[in-house]
Amino acid sequence: MVRFIPYSVCSGEDNMRIDNELLEKAIKNQSKEPVFRLYGWKPACISLGKNQQDSFIDKQFLKDTGIDMVRRLTGGRALLHDDEITYSYICPVDYLNHGENVVKSYIEISQILIDKFYKIGIELDFGGGKKVNTKFDYCMLISTGADLCYRGKKLIGSAQCRKQGYILQHGSILYDYDKELLEKIFHETVDTSEITSIKEINPDITKEDLIEVLSC
Repeated sequence: MVRFIPYSVCSGEDNMRIDNELLEKAIKNQSKEPVFRLYGWKPACISLGKNQQDSFIDKQFLKDTGIDMVRRLTGGRALLHDDEITYSYICPVDYLNHGENVVKSYIEISQILIDKFYKIGIELDFGGGKKVNTKFDYCMLISTGADLCYRGKKLIGSAQCRKQGYILQHGSILYDYDKELLEKIFHETVDTSEITSIKEINPDITKEDLIEVLSC
């Protein structure tokens, strides 16, 4: 059984606090039951990887546009959380068949998403076939084995942290994105041949439809 926490919309600070509290509670209680949570962000928010520098961020621009900024528990590069759905999944390492192996654990957890998207006619597979270009500060422009892609384009970017025998994996599912805004924030060209969104794949799928299928 999996404990499901229904979709809710919170600030970036609250979203990261809730993920952390769920992880800490699982550790404290030595819970064997995985937790799957869905959430959105309001206002829009930049999340930085655990050890990522923030010198590239124009904080005045964020303030002027009403965009928050938080730091994640997980590593990786920065993300703009705006028109998306975010998931988090927490479980003991030994709940998975290959939990000790980081790459294989990504595959096991991400298979949950693959199965759910298949129900709405979206067949996803894993990224990581392209060389990582480390000059990018925007996470969705970096291809890793933790990505889920649609026809070679990145749709879901995920990251993990591990603590005291437990895994927290969370990730960003793009419903839509604002190319111009991303380029202003990250000061780099967003190559739309590298990323995609639900709205591009099938504009008839609403965000509510997506939340419903992910909740099943």
